[in-house]
Amino acid sequence: MRSLPLALTARLAPVVVLATAGWALSSGPLSAAPATEKKAAPDGGTSPSAPAASAAVRTYRDSPAPCEGVTKKTVTSLVPGAKTAGKEIPSTDESLRRTCSWNALKGFDYRWLDISYELKKSDESALAAYKQRTTEKSGGGKVPGLGDEAYSVVNLTTDDKQQTREGMVIVHASNALVVVTYNGSDFESKKAPSTDEINKGAIKAAKEGMAALEAAQ
Repeated sequence: MRSLPLALTARLAPVVVLATAGWALSSGPLSAAPATEKKAAPDGGTSPSAPAASAAVRTYRDSPAPCEGVTKKTVTSLVPGAKTAGKEIPSTDESLRRTCSWNALKGFDYRWLDISYELKKSDESALAAYKQRTTEKSGGGKVPGLGDEAYSVVNLTTDDKQQTREGMVIVHASNALVVVTYNGSDFESKKAPSTDEINKGAIKAAKEGMAALEAAQ
C-alpha cells in the first residue's frame, strides 16, 4: 500500500488529533458530566428573568377635542355672539396640552372663555401642578363634586378705569388637569359682570369639560 505524501500527511495529522480529542471529550472517559437541571428559585426569590415593573397606569391618556369640551348651548349662553365652533390654540405637544377659546363683543359687552386639558405622566405630577396653581391663585375656594378636587377663584382688575372680572376653575382628576378661564367687561358702563355670574359660568364650563374628558377615554 502506497503511503501518503509527507506534506499531505503533515497537514492531516492535526485534524486526526483534534478529531480523536473531540471523541475523548464528548463521549470518551474524559467527557464532562451532564449539567444538572437548573432549579426554580424558591417562593419569594427573585428570578433574573423576572419582568421589570410595569409603567404607571394613567387613567387619562387622551384629551378630547378641546373645542367640543363645552357644549354649544353653554358657549352661546356664556359668550353671546361667539362662534360656537371655537378656536383651538396651537400647542407644541397636543398629547400633553390642548386648549380652545371663544370670545365675542356683543354691543358693549365683551366675554372670553377658554378651556385647557393637560395630561401628566402620573397622578403625583398632576397633583403637584394642581397645588402650585391653586397656591399662585390665592383667595378662592373648593368646588365640591368635581374631579378628585377642584378650586375656583374670581378676581377684579381695573385698567384705565375699565373693570374686568375673571374667574378660573382648576380641576384635578388622576393624572389630568382641566382649567377654565372666563372673563367679561362692559365697555359702556366700564363695569364688570358680577362675581356670581363669572364664577357660576366658569364652574358650569368646567363640569362639562370634565365630562368630555371622561367620555374621551
